[in-house]
Amino acid sequence: EKLANITIIMEFLLMGFPDDWMLQRLYAALFFLIYLTALTGNLLIVALTTIDLHLHAPMFFFLKNLSLIDIGFISVTVPKSIMNSLTKSHSISFLGCASQIFLFLFFGSTEYALLVVMSYDRYAAICHPLRYETIMNRGSCVQMVTVSWLSGFVYGSIHVTGTFSVNFYGPNIVHQFFCDIPSLLTLACPGEQILEYAFIIASFSFAFLCFLFMIVSYVHIFSAVLRIPSAQGRFKIVSTCMPHLTVMALFLFSGVVTYLGTNYKPASSLNLFMSVLYSVLPPSLNPVIYSLRNRDMKAALGKLLGDKMLLK
Repeated sequence: EKLANITIIMEFLLMGFPDDWMLQRLYAALFFLIYLTALTGNLLIVALTTIDLHLHAPMFFFLKNLSLIDIGFISVTVPKSIMNSLTKSHSISFLGCASQIFLFLFFGSTEYALLVVMSYDRYAAICHPLRYETIMNRGSCVQMVTVSWLSGFVYGSIHVTGTFSVNFYGPNIVHQFFCDIPSLLTLACPGEQILEYAFIIASFSFAFLCFLFMIVSYVHIFSAVLRIPSAQGRFKIVSTCMPHLTVMALFLFSGVVTYLGTNYKPASSLNLFMSVLYSVLPPSLNPVIYSLRNRDMKAALGKLLGDKMLLK
């Protein structure tokens, strides 16, 4: 009898934003501007690091991959949300929801892995400057980036398998503007979420180990910085680390608060705000953080704009 009452869910309704016509349009306009800013900034970084020969160092190779990840990361959720707001259709198919979760986790975990790699790059550059070119040669950089992308693929595959191994029962309303694991697990049949919870605990444990690796890297970096006699030299080296530390702090803080610090069952403005902070803000701010603080990047941008002005 219980089985007869369970409705097989073929689609979900994304009800993150208030169902008000004016507010829907306002969110759509705001999301469109943020999305356009993120795309422009990240595509500009990809173009500059590809065209300018001075930006072919390991740090800029990683930065190019970070921008490609951010383009994918924000494109998974924002365009669908904009379309839903404009068409007043909140639905997303079962397959579409699974794809969104996989891609969101794929790009998110790849970015996290790449941030770990970038911390190692800063460690090698500052603590072993004479061996830096040997340690961070072209082959090793490509290998580390490849492992980052592969780890993201494996992470996304594991979690989408764990999430959709459960049976979902009505209602099919997801109190979020995109499909995410915590919101979907609240719709699952009781007692069937054990596998995915096990995956979440395992992945958080591994992520914490990676975080400890980053902490150790920066302990060594700042220990090396303190040994530099010149205040100007110390400031110069610290300034090369600040963009990475800022991006890492933004990404980790918003992600941890979103997944551990909020209750997903009710549709609250806090849940929505934290989800936007986690999924939209890092891809939008990363280009600004890096391009405005990096002298080589600003020089390349000035050269590109100067050449275009001369052509006109």
